[in-house]
Amino acid sequence: MIDPQLVSLAVHEFRTPASVVGGYLRMLQRDADPPLSERQRRMVDEAEKSCARLVAIVAELSDIGKLDGGVISLARQPLDLFALVGEVAELVHEARDREVFLEMRGPTNGAPMSGDGPRLRAAFDAVFRGILREKPGPATVVAERRLDVRDGKSAAIVIVSDAASVAHAYEREPGPFDDKRGGLGLALPLARRVIEGHGGRLWSPSGDEALSRTSAVISLPITELTR
Repeated sequence: MIDPQLVSLAVHEFRTPASVVGGYLRMLQRDADPPLSERQRRMVDEAEKSCARLVAIVAELSDIGKLDGGVISLARQPLDLFALVGEVAELVHEARDREVFLEMRGPTNGAPMSGDGPRLRAAFDAVFRGILREKPGPATVVAERRLDVRDGKSAAIVIVSDAASVAHAYEREPGPFDDKRGGLGLALPLARRVIEGHGGRLWSPSGDEALSRTSAVISLPITELTR
Protein backbone atom coordinates (compact mmCIF):
# COMPACT_ATOMS: atom_id res chain seq x y z
CA MET A 1 0.00 0.00 0.00
CA ILE A 2 1.27 3.47 -0.85
CA ASP A 3 0.63 6.82 0.83
CA PRO A 4 -2.76 8.01 -0.49
CA GLN A 5 -1.90 11.67 0.13
CA LEU A 6 1.33 11.37 -1.86
CA VAL A 7 -0.57 9.64 -4.66
CA SER A 8 -3.20 12.37 -4.69
CA LEU A 9 -0.52 15.07 -4.96
CA ALA A 10 1.28 13.19 -7.75
CA VAL A 11 -1.97 12.72 -9.67
CA HIS A 12 -2.73 16.43 -9.48
CA GLU A 13 0.78 17.44 -10.57
CA PHE A 14 0.78 15.06 -13.54
CA ARG A 15 -2.83 15.49 -14.65
CA THR A 16 -2.78 19.24 -15.21
CA PRO A 17 0.20 19.48 -17.63
CA ALA A 18 -0.79 16.25 -19.40
CA SER A 19 -4.29 17.61 -20.02
CA VAL A 20 -2.89 20.88 -21.40
CA VAL A 21 -0.49 19.09 -23.75
CA GLY A 22 -3.22 16.71 -24.91
CA GLY A 23 -5.55 19.62 -25.59
CA TYR A 24 -3.04 21.44 -27.78
CA LEU A 25 -2.22 18.26 -29.71
CA ARG A 26 -5.90 17.66 -30.43
CA MET A 27 -6.19 21.26 -31.64
CA LEU A 28 -3.35 20.63 -34.06
CA GLN A 29 -5.09 17.50 -35.32
CA ARG A 30 -8.30 19.41 -36.02
CA ASP A 31 -7.18 22.86 -37.10
CA ALA A 32 -3.59 23.66 -38.05
CA ASP A 33 -2.67 26.81 -39.98
CA PRO A 34 -0.89 26.17 -42.26
CA PRO A 35 -2.08 22.56 -42.62
CA LEU A 36 0.28 19.87 -41.34
CA SER A 37 2.24 17.75 -43.76
CA GLU A 38 1.55 14.02 -43.74
CA ARG A 39 4.79 13.44 -41.81
CA GLN A 40 3.92 16.11 -39.24
CA ARG A 41 0.41 14.73 -38.83
CA ARG A 42 1.76 11.24 -38.11
CA MET A 43 4.10 12.71 -35.49
CA VAL A 44 1.28 14.67 -33.84
CA ASP A 45 -0.99 11.61 -33.89
CA GLU A 46 1.66 9.50 -32.16
CA ALA A 47 2.32 12.24 -29.61
CA GLU A 48 -1.41 12.51 -28.86
CA LYS A 49 -1.66 8.73 -28.36
CA SER A 50 1.27 8.79 -25.94
CA CYS A 51 -0.24 11.72 -24.06
CA ALA A 52 -3.59 9.91 -23.81
CA ARG A 53 -1.75 6.88 -22.44
CA LEU A 54 -0.09 9.05 -19.81
CA VAL A 55 -3.49 10.46 -18.82
CA ALA A 56 -4.86 6.89 -18.50
CA ILE A 57 -1.94 5.89 -16.24
CA VAL A 58 -2.57 8.94 -14.06
CA ALA A 59 -6.23 7.88 -13.77
CA GLU A 60 -5.15 4.37 -12.73
CA LEU A 61 -2.80 5.84 -10.13
CA SER A 62 -5.65 7.98 -8.84
CA ASP A 63 -7.90 4.91 -8.46
CA ILE A 64 -5.15 3.01 -6.63
CA GLY A 65 -4.69 5.88 -4.20
CA LYS A 66 -8.42 6.21 -3.60
CA LEU A 67 -8.91 2.48 -3.03
CA ASP A 68 -5.92 2.27 -0.69
CA GLY A 69 -7.10 5.35 1.19
CA GLY A 70 -10.71 4.19 1.43
CA VAL A 71 -11.87 7.29 -0.44
CA ILE A 72 -13.93 5.25 -2.90
CA SER A 73 -15.70 1.95 -2.42
CA LEU A 74 -16.58 -0.77 -4.88
CA ALA A 75 -20.14 -0.88 -6.15
CA ARG A 76 -22.26 -3.89 -5.24
CA GLN A 77 -24.65 -4.88 -7.99
CA PRO A 78 -25.86 -8.35 -8.98
CA LEU A 79 -23.92 -9.97 -11.81
CA ASP A 80 -22.86 -13.35 -13.13
CA LEU A 81 -19.08 -13.50 -13.03
CA PHE A 82 -18.73 -16.25 -15.64
CA ALA A 83 -20.85 -14.32 -18.14
CA LEU A 84 -18.88 -11.14 -17.42
CA VAL A 85 -15.55 -12.90 -17.94
CA GLY A 86 -16.74 -14.33 -21.27
CA GLU A 87 -17.77 -10.88 -22.48
CA VAL A 88 -14.38 -9.46 -21.51
CA ALA A 89 -12.50 -12.23 -23.31
CA GLU A 90 -14.30 -11.54 -26.59
CA LEU A 91 -12.80 -8.04 -26.64
CA VAL A 92 -9.21 -8.97 -25.78
CA HIS A 93 -6.97 -8.80 -28.84
CA GLU A 94 -3.67 -8.06 -27.09
CA ALA A 95 -1.37 -10.41 -29.00
CA ARG A 96 -3.28 -11.49 -32.10
CA ASP A 97 -0.64 -9.86 -34.28
CA ARG A 98 1.71 -12.57 -32.93
CA GLU A 99 -0.95 -15.28 -33.36
CA VAL A 100 -1.53 -15.60 -29.63
CA PHE A 101 -5.21 -16.20 -28.91
CA LEU A 102 -7.40 -16.44 -25.83
CA GLU A 103 -9.86 -19.33 -25.59
CA MET A 104 -12.60 -19.55 -22.96
CA ARG A 105 -13.63 -22.87 -21.43
CA GLY A 106 -16.04 -23.97 -18.75
CA PRO A 107 -19.59 -22.87 -17.85
CA THR A 108 -20.78 -19.64 -19.42
CA ASN A 109 -22.92 -18.69 -16.43
CA GLY A 110 -23.88 -19.89 -12.95
CA ALA A 111 -21.56 -17.71 -10.83
CA PRO A 112 -23.89 -15.13 -9.22
CA MET A 113 -22.35 -12.47 -7.00
CA SER A 114 -22.62 -8.82 -6.04
CA GLY A 115 -19.84 -6.66 -7.38
CA ASP A 116 -18.56 -3.67 -9.28
CA GLY A 117 -19.09 -4.79 -12.88
CA PRO A 118 -17.05 -2.09 -14.69
CA ARG A 119 -14.07 -2.47 -12.34
CA LEU A 120 -14.18 -6.26 -12.53
CA ARG A 121 -14.26 -6.06 -16.32
CA ALA A 122 -11.17 -3.85 -16.29
CA ALA A 123 -9.44 -6.17 -13.82
CA PHE A 124 -9.98 -9.32 -15.90
CA ASP A 125 -9.02 -7.46 -19.07
CA ALA A 126 -5.71 -6.47 -17.45
CA VAL A 127 -4.95 -10.01 -16.22
CA PHE A 128 -5.77 -11.55 -19.59
CA ARG A 129 -3.61 -9.05 -21.45
CA GLY A 130 -0.80 -9.44 -18.94
CA ILE A 131 -0.62 -13.19 -19.56
CA LEU A 132 -1.04 -12.93 -23.34
CA ARG A 133 1.88 -10.50 -23.54
CA GLU A 134 4.17 -13.15 -22.04
CA LYS A 135 3.48 -15.77 -24.73
CA PRO A 136 5.56 -16.04 -27.89
CA GLY A 137 3.41 -16.85 -30.89
CA PRO A 138 1.80 -18.84 -32.23
CA ALA A 139 0.01 -20.04 -29.10
CA THR A 140 -3.38 -20.39 -27.45
CA VAL A 141 -3.97 -19.32 -23.86
CA VAL A 142 -6.96 -20.87 -22.09
CA ALA A 143 -9.11 -19.14 -19.48
CA GLU A 144 -11.02 -21.92 -17.76
CA ARG A 145 -14.01 -21.17 -15.52
CA ARG A 146 -14.71 -23.48 -12.61
CA LEU A 147 -16.96 -23.60 -9.57
CA ASP A 148 -15.37 -24.57 -6.28
CA VAL A 149 -17.40 -25.46 -3.18
CA ARG A 150 -15.54 -26.04 0.09
CA ASP A 151 -16.74 -25.93 3.67
CA GLY A 152 -20.11 -24.64 2.50
CA LYS A 153 -18.55 -21.68 0.66
CA SER A 154 -18.78 -21.24 -3.10
CA ALA A 155 -16.17 -19.57 -5.27
CA ALA A 156 -15.82 -18.79 -8.94
CA ILE A 157 -12.39 -19.74 -10.25
CA VAL A 158 -10.78 -18.52 -13.48
CA ILE A 159 -7.50 -20.23 -14.42
CA VAL A 160 -5.46 -18.59 -17.16
CA SER A 161 -2.66 -20.73 -18.63
CA ASP A 162 -1.63 -22.94 -21.53
CA ALA A 163 -4.20 -25.59 -22.37
CA ALA A 164 -1.89 -28.36 -21.14
CA SER A 165 -1.05 -26.49 -17.92
CA VAL A 166 -4.46 -25.39 -16.61
CA ALA A 167 -4.82 -28.21 -14.06
CA HIS A 168 -1.15 -27.98 -13.12
CA ALA A 169 -1.41 -24.22 -12.53
CA TYR A 170 -4.40 -24.63 -10.22
CA GLU A 171 -3.05 -27.59 -8.26
CA ARG A 172 0.31 -26.03 -7.40
CA GLU A 173 0.78 -24.04 -4.22
CA PRO A 174 -0.30 -20.42 -4.69
CA GLY A 175 2.51 -17.93 -5.14
CA PRO A 176 2.54 -14.15 -5.62
CA PHE A 177 1.28 -12.79 -8.91
CA ASP A 178 3.75 -10.33 -10.44
CA ASP A 179 1.64 -7.24 -11.03
CA LYS A 180 4.65 -5.04 -11.84
CA ARG A 181 4.95 -5.94 -15.52
CA GLY A 182 5.83 -3.39 -18.16
CA GLY A 183 3.56 -2.32 -20.97
CA LEU A 184 0.28 -2.22 -19.07
CA GLY A 185 0.68 0.91 -17.02
CA LEU A 186 -0.80 0.40 -13.56
CA ALA A 187 -3.66 -1.81 -14.76
CA LEU A 188 -2.37 -4.95 -12.99
CA PRO A 189 -1.76 -3.41 -9.53
CA LEU A 190 -5.23 -1.88 -9.82
CA ALA A 191 -6.72 -5.23 -10.91
CA ARG A 192 -5.26 -6.97 -7.86
CA ARG A 193 -6.79 -4.38 -5.55
CA VAL A 194 -10.20 -4.67 -7.22
CA ILE A 195 -10.18 -8.48 -6.94
CA GLU A 196 -9.07 -8.37 -3.31
CA GLY A 197 -11.65 -5.66 -2.62
CA HIS A 198 -14.33 -8.17 -3.62
CA GLY A 199 -12.95 -10.68 -1.12
CA GLY A 200 -11.09 -12.58 -3.83
CA ARG A 201 -7.52 -13.60 -4.58
CA LEU A 202 -5.15 -13.33 -7.53
CA TRP A 203 -2.15 -15.62 -7.60
CA SER A 204 0.31 -17.54 -9.76
CA PRO A 205 1.47 -21.14 -9.26
CA SER A 206 4.69 -21.36 -7.27
CA GLY A 207 7.75 -23.52 -7.86
CA ASP A 208 7.97 -23.11 -11.63
CA GLU A 209 9.20 -19.73 -12.85
CA ALA A 210 8.07 -20.19 -16.47
CA LEU A 211 4.61 -21.41 -15.44
CA SER A 212 4.29 -18.66 -12.86
CA ARG A 213 5.04 -15.97 -15.42
CA THR A 214 2.50 -17.26 -17.93
CA SER A 215 -0.33 -18.27 -15.57
CA ALA A 216 -2.79 -16.60 -13.26
CA VAL A 217 -5.59 -17.86 -11.04
CA ILE A 218 -8.45 -15.66 -9.84
CA SER A 219 -10.87 -16.73 -7.13
CA LEU A 220 -13.94 -14.70 -6.16
CA PRO A 221 -16.66 -15.62 -3.63
CA ILE A 222 -20.14 -16.08 -5.04
CA THR A 223 -23.60 -16.40 -3.55
CA GLU A 224 -25.49 -19.68 -3.23
CA LEU A 225 -25.40 -21.56 -6.50
CA THR A 226 -28.51 -21.40 -8.63
CA ARG A 227 -30.26 -24.75 -8.93
